[in-house]
Amino acid sequence: MKKNTARGDSGFAYSRSFFENLVDSALKHARRLGASDAAAEASEGYGLSVSVRKGELENVERNRDKSLGITVYLGQQRGNASTSDFSEAAIERTVQAAYDIARFTASDPAAGLPDEQDIAIEQLELDLFHPWALTAEDAMELALQCEAAALQTSPWISNSEGAGVSAQQSHFFSAHTRGFQGGYASSRHSLSVAPIAGTGEGMQRDAWYSSMRDARDLASAQAVGRYAAERALSRLGSRKIATTECPVLFESPLAAGLLGSFVQAVSGGALYRKSSFLLDSLGTAVFPSHIDISEDPHLRKGKGSAPFDDEGVRTRARAVVQAGEVQGYFLSSYSARKLGMRTTGHAGGSHNLVMSSRHTRPADDLVEMLRKLDTGLFVTELMGQGVNPVTGDYSRGASGYWVEKGQIVHPVEEITIAGNMKDMFLGIEAIGADAYNYGAKTVGSVLIRRMKLAGS
Repeated sequence: MKKNTARGDSGFAYSRSFFENLVDSALKHARRLGASDAAAEASEGYGLSVSVRKGELENVERNRDKSLGITVYLGQQRGNASTSDFSEAAIERTVQAAYDIARFTASDPAAGLPDEQDIAIEQLELDLFHPWALTAEDAMELALQCEAAALQTSPWISNSEGAGVSAQQSHFFSAHTRGFQGGYASSRHSLSVAPIAGTGEGMQRDAWYSSMRDARDLASAQAVGRYAAERALSRLGSRKIATTECPVLFESPLAAGLLGSFVQAVSGGALYRKSSFLLDSLGTAVFPSHIDISEDPHLRKGKGSAPFDDEGVRTRARAVVQAGEVQGYFLSSYSARKLGMRTTGHAGGSHNLVMSSRHTRPADDLVEMLRKLDTGLFVTELMGQGVNPVTGDYSRGASGYWVEKGQIVHPVEEITIAGNMKDMFLGIEAIGADAYNYGAKTVGSVLIRRMKLAGS
C-alpha cells in the first residue's frame, strides 16, 4: 500500500483516497476469509490543547491518533477488532482477529449490517470542517487574554483555576458490504476559563466556555472571561435554604441535561433492555401539549450534524415530540431489530435537537422567566449523577439563586433537588426564549411547576 500524502493544508497525515484504499483492502480480506458481511472505518484526528493559570503557561498538549476498525459477520455472528498500524500485514492480522472473534461468538438474530433500503446514497456537504491553524504561542496568548479578562473584572476575583484553548480536527472514511461508502472531515474548537471569587471560606467558583466548529464563531476571549467572572461574583454570599417544595427554573445549559435524559430514555438500548422509565411511550403524552422537540441532522456547521449515522444509515429531519406526544425513538439497526422496528438513523446518537414551547414569546428572556418563576429556585449548577434511568427518580446536588416575586434575593448552595422525571416532564410550564446550544441540543431555560428541595 502506497504511503499517503497529506490532504492539502488540512494538517492530516492521510488522504481520503488512502483511507478508501485501506478500507477496501480490509473488506476484501474479510471476504476472502469467508465473511458473509463486513464493515470497516479508517479515521485520523489531531489537535492542540493549551492551558494557563494565573498568567503562566501550565500545559501544552498535542494529540494525533489514527485507527482502522473492522467488523466481520459470519451470518449472525459478529466480531470486531481494531489497529493503529496501517501496514498491509497489520490489516490482515486485524481482519483475522475480527473473523476469529466472530467464529466463537454466539449467533444473535438482531446482528447484521443495516438493510439496503436504509443506507445513505446521497451525502450532503454540511460545512463541518474548519481547521484552526493555531500555534501553541497563539493558543497561550488567547488563553491568557481570557483569564486576564476574568481577573480584571473585579477586585473580588481573587484566583483562577485556569483558562484553556483547544483546537481539534478529524476525518474518517467508512464502508461496508451492503454498498455504503462515505466519510467527511470535521472540527471542534473551544475556549474556557474558571475564575474564583472571594476569599477564605466564602470563596465561590464558576466557569464559562465557547465551543464551535469554526474558530471565527467563538465568543471573544474577553467576553468569555468577563461572563465567567460575573457568574462567580454573583455566587458570593451563598447560603442554604430550608427544606421546601417550590417551582424550579433550570438555566438553559442545565435544561439541555433534561433533554438528554429524555433522549436516553427513548433510545433503543434502554428500550430493548427494559431499563427505561419511558417504555412503550410512542404515541403517548410525555410532555404538556405545548412542548415540541424537533431534530435536524442537516444544519450547516451544526455540532450534531451528520449526513449519515455510524452505520451509514441516512439521517432525516423529523418531529421527535409533537404537542407533547412522542413521535419517534432513537434507534440503531440492532436496537430496532430487537424491538421489531426500523432504524431511525441514530447509531451514534441524536442530531441537533431543539426543545421548544408553543407558548414562548420573543420577549421571554431570563428576566421574564424569573418573573414567571415568581417565588422558587433558579438552578445554575448541578452536582452528581442522581438520575435513575429505570424509575425516572431524580435527585441531585444543586446551587443557584432563591427568587421572590420574580427577583433574585440571594445565592443558594448545598441543597438537593428531587422529583421524578415523568412528573418533571409533565410539569414543564414554560421554556424561555434564551435558547442555548449545548452540543447537539438547544433549549431555553425550563420552568418546572414543583420539585422537592432538601436544605438545612
